Amino acid sequence: MSHEGFMREAIGLSEEGLKAGRGGPFGCVVVRKGTVVGRGSNQVTSTLDPTAHAEIVAIRDACRTLGTFKLDDCELYASCEPCPMCLSAIYWSRIPEVYYGNTRQDAAAVGFDDEFIYGQIPLAPGERTVSMKPLLRDEAKGAFSAWSAKPDKVRY
Repeated sequence: MSHEGFMREAIGLSEEGLKAGRGGPFGCVVVRKGTVVGRGSNQVTSTLDPTAHAEIVAIRDACRTLGTFKLDDCELYASCEPCPMCLSAIYWSRIPEVYYGNTRQDAAAVGFDDEFIYGQIPLAPGERTVSMKPLLRDEAKGAFSAWSAKPDKVRY
């Protein structure tokens, strides 16, 4: 299948999820070596999960399918430019290439505006609108020390 074919599948998932009432108009596929290994449509409202964006659902599906948390040999096709959360998940999963249909400006025009979040990310924690307060740092460091000393850790 071509890049356009994979994008059409992502767009189809966005339309299917919308018609089924699962969530917003977003769809996504993850592709490895020309084969779709993960599919997702937005399921935020149907699962009551604010993280159930199409890209997150598709990445989780691909990881289960492939039995790995690294998707460094995959591509992602999203019906819309990924939001900051989904973009972070793309980086964490090591996906090196992303294709998207709608832009974030297109999404904003229909009520999905991520600009506020994009603007919060570069701010220092004390300057964000979400109150962020350090607490029990010394106690929390214990888990980091144990991780650092763990000889069989799996890095990610």
